[in-house]
Amino acid sequence: MTLTQDEAHKLFEYRDGKLFYKKCPRGSGKFKTDPEAGANSGHGYKKLSLNGKFYYTHQIIFLMQHGYIPKLVDHIDGNSENNAIENLRESNKSLNACNAKLQSNNTSGTKGVTWSKKIGQWTSRVQINKKVIHLGAFKDLELASLVADEARLLYHGKHARI
Repeated sequence: MTLTQDEAHKLFEYRDGKLFYKKCPRGSGKFKTDPEAGANSGHGYKKLSLNGKFYYTHQIIFLMQHGYIPKLVDHIDGNSENNAIENLRESNKSLNACNAKLQSNNTSGTKGVTWSKKIGQWTSRVQINKKVIHLGAFKDLELASLVADEARLLYHGKHARI
């Protein structure tokens, strides 16, 4: 059984980007610890179980505000701990990837820009719906970065992370 908006409002309270239990979920009536809902999942998201089904707290917060749980909830600022409703939006895997942070192994400092040893230049690319579009090769890193940023703004819109 899927959690409904009414059930969520009966069980939880949303305050300042956090989800709190209204009643102790174990039925004892008293909280032994902080009544904030969820436990750390190990990936920066808080997770809890209701009726044998797991939910992330940001999914419940989205449900409480919008009446449904989308396939994917994106954190606009990329901070998985910021569950303020204005930081949550419906998304899909492709759009969520557009909003991904810069990978730690990136050497250019810009998403979509890599050094090509073969041609001795910086190359720019953008990915749209799993298809890579090559934007060109540039001697100047700043120009390659500008081209990649502009393409992400054009193709990824509000989901672009610059």
